[in-house]
Amino acid sequence: MIIAKPLLRTTALAAAVFCLAATSSAFAKNWRGWNIHAPGYANTVALEDFAKAVGEKTNGELTLKVYNNAVLGDQPDAIEQTRNGALDFGNFNLGPMGPVVPITNVLSLPFVFSSEEQMHHVMDGKIGKEFADAIEKKGLVVLSWFDSGARSMFNDKHPIKAPADVKGLKIRVMDNQLYVDMIDAMGGNATPMPMGSIYQSLTTGVLDGAENNYPSYTEFNLYQVAKYYSTTDHLIIPECLCIAKKSWDALDPKTQGIVRQAALDAQTEQRELWAKASDKAKQDAVKGGAKINEIKDLTPFQDAMKPVYAKFYKKFPDLQKVVEEIRAVK
Repeated sequence: MIIAKPLLRTTALAAAVFCLAATSSAFAKNWRGWNIHAPGYANTVALEDFAKAVGEKTNGELTLKVYNNAVLGDQPDAIEQTRNGALDFGNFNLGPMGPVVPITNVLSLPFVFSSEEQMHHVMDGKIGKEFADAIEKKGLVVLSWFDSGARSMFNDKHPIKAPADVKGLKIRVMDNQLYVDMIDAMGGNATPMPMGSIYQSLTTGVLDGAENNYPSYTEFNLYQVAKYYSTTDHLIIPECLCIAKKSWDALDPKTQGIVRQAALDAQTEQRELWAKASDKAKQDAVKGGAKINEIKDLTPFQDAMKPVYAKFYKKFPDLQKVVEEIRAVK
């Protein structure tokens, strides 16, 4: 029995080392992230730098991989996958978030923001925190807000100088009833469909036009098949860098702090890159043959949206106050 004690101690030590190694391995996590954009796009660069920073600052205990070009599914599907924990993070536009988180529909109201700068002030402050809290209750933790510019209309028929010019046009919109109502209010025919289907639909006549920002207009080569771009600036919709709540809650506080700071750094980077990319995309579109129609007075378009607001307030009377709070921010 006395002779066996060193052996027992050795065995116990070996077991402890094995358990420590196994525990360390068990804590290592690999996260998958969704992104609709291609490599080189402002959002993609910021997301990939976010992933790299997290990996480095956690010494590889948490590694993130960004899957670009929506290879993991269309945006509404990816939102659901992330909410359910099948995906761990993603950069989502808040437009398709409306059916899941009703308060986010406020951000999809036409002309609710007066400028991109004002949108930043809103989302970086108290009101942005209210939206983040509502989104978290649906399974997504918002760590930072990305820019997506001002969305305008483009088509292959003619410049849009007044709301009446939209009449009869088949316009692609994101999957949200508010966007359908917006186009309907101007006499157009709204057609929700995935971003990747727009080019082909324009070439075949399924669509006459769509609405988006300059970077997306050039990224998807839409200027080639819809050369009339009119600066309606009707939507300025924030985007989020969101983490699946299941994945977030599995992290210890220290790691959460690392991930949060990396997301805030990504926000700063994305906004700077976005501003530069938007200017370049406009220049590239013009070089590619696009005809830019700069609308000086948006009042007629804003007035045309009154029925959209009336319908929205009837359905969501409590959200009128949120609209008023947003518009009060300078």
